[in-house]
Amino acid sequence: MDKYSARKSACRIRFTDKTGAPLANTRVHALLTKHEFLFGTGGFFTLPLTSPDTDDSYREYLKKVYADWKQVFNYTTLPFYLGTYEPERGKPREAETLRAAELLKRDGKSIKGHPLCWHTVAARWMYDMSEEEVLDYFLYRIDRELAAFKHDIGYWDVINEVVIMPEFVNEPAHMPHMNPVTRLCRKMGRVPLIKTLFEHTHAADPGATLLLNDFNTSERYARLISDCLDAGTGIDTIGIQSHQHQGFWGMEKLAEVTERFERFALPIHYTENTFVSGQLMPPEIVDLNDYQVDEWPSTPEGEQRQAHDLMAMLDYLFARPLVEGFTSWDYTDGGWLKAPSGLIRPDGSPKPALTQLRQRLKTDWHTDTELLTDENGCAELYGFRGEYELTRGTETAALKLSKASNEAEVRL
Repeated sequence: MDKYSARKSACRIRFTDKTGAPLANTRVHALLTKHEFLFGTGGFFTLPLTSPDTDDSYREYLKKVYADWKQVFNYTTLPFYLGTYEPERGKPREAETLRAAELLKRDGKSIKGHPLCWHTVAARWMYDMSEEEVLDYFLYRIDRELAAFKHDIGYWDVINEVVIMPEFVNEPAHMPHMNPVTRLCRKMGRVPLIKTLFEHTHAADPGATLLLNDFNTSERYARLISDCLDAGTGIDTIGIQSHQHQGFWGMEKLAEVTERFERFALPIHYTENTFVSGQLMPPEIVDLNDYQVDEWPSTPEGEQRQAHDLMAMLDYLFARPLVEGFTSWDYTDGGWLKAPSGLIRPDGSPKPALTQLRQRLKTDWHTDTELLTDENGCAELYGFRGEYELTRGTETAALKLSKASNEAEVRL
């Protein structure tokens, strides 16, 4: 049995010419141009790429990085951390983020905004606000961001890492009050806060796909999801993080975590996944942010390990029907914690992980086939679900192969 049959569909297509006459006994080339499954990385590098203030030499480097990136990936995540997106109240970095989103959308990429609400990277100007004012501002923020990005961004992490949110106390000593989002979550409770934000976001853009996202993959997160669903919260997709700086989870834990959240019968995105290609972080580190180093170089041995572990994880997840997206969080090295967790080296050259991932997407998990119509102009396309280009001579047409599409008519 085909291991990846859950990713494929069959569609009986009736081909006609421009007059509507059937194209009998005709060869048509069918090429998958965009997977339905979301293969992504973080896209933060597209902000300096599209900024008019970027140095010319750095922009040229980023152009090459982006040109290579877009040949492989169909999905990315853009940053909306309130503390950096709006460091000064009333002055959001909307224009520069919108430039990046518009570039990605023009190139046919799906985009997620991350996140609308989170206790970490909090805005410093929010610390003096009451809990009621904090909530009002997040609701205002949701309206503002979704109005500005509605035509470009189709996915949102509405609220991030709620399992620990009311427990979060790691604040700079000079701040006068506890983290404002922590205070809000303590006052409202996890489920009422999640429900309020999800309802408001759904109202702001009914067509957007909304995620609850967390690094906590234990039963605590599962119980939170269950409580939210019992309360009528419209969670569209479950987000699961896996920053594996201390080494690969292993197949047993990967299966355990995936099965834990499959029980809700909701789509699952593995949203933030990292494997370092250098020395592993020491196992005694509890909070990954506590590991601070001046340099963290990639090594040949580490790059081979990174490729093996990343592909083992993705090969497993691509075969799980409820998993609909996978984001390798860092595309370039040296981001969060200076870790060598990217898929390319500082000079832009691909690591083995990217080479093997490209092989999967362009060869192993790809559909590029010739169809031959019968006397009625009909042929069956069977392949990986997604967007197709159908070609006869110089004539082309588009087709979306989905789980629901089993019949179609195409004019060429």
